[in-house]
Amino acid sequence: MANPLYKNYTINDFDKFDCLKLSKGVYLLLIYVLRAYIVWLMSVTNFKDRVATIAWVYPETSLFYLSLFSGALGVFFVFVLSLRRPDAASWVKYCWQHSREILACALIFDWLVNMSAYYFWQMLSLPYLVGQSGISIVLLLFCCLSTRFKINTQEFPEKLPEK
Repeated sequence: MANPLYKNYTINDFDKFDCLKLSKGVYLLLIYVLRAYIVWLMSVTNFKDRVATIAWVYPETSLFYLSLFSGALGVFFVFVLSLRRPDAASWVKYCWQHSREILACALIFDWLVNMSAYYFWQMLSLPYLVGQSGISIVLLLFCCLSTRFKINTQEFPEKLPEK
């Protein structure tokens, strides 16, 4: 009997290991969590003024470094995602099963960094903080409530028999 969790998905929603492809929402979540790294990469590729891109997005350099620090869990998730294959080590499988918690912790930690930057160091404006908080809440709800992401974390690629 077919699993009712998969009833809303077509054959195109599965990868070569018969696992459900990763949700697009996870990629949006990663872009948000890794935004400091993305800004940093954009500044490295700007040959005219490498600091201008960072200064435009992060007026306070301390906030940029804090965002890099808070994005470290996102980098770890990308590392685990890149190692997710049939012959992966057991720690990769364990981390993959807990990837929802890892990303939720990354979002919460990033939110706490933003709250601290506003309340203790006055590095952010109130509208920026409210916007960041709203985005964090929406992404945290996605992380916790997404059925597809739940299925993604339950599956792990296995070698398929040759045809």
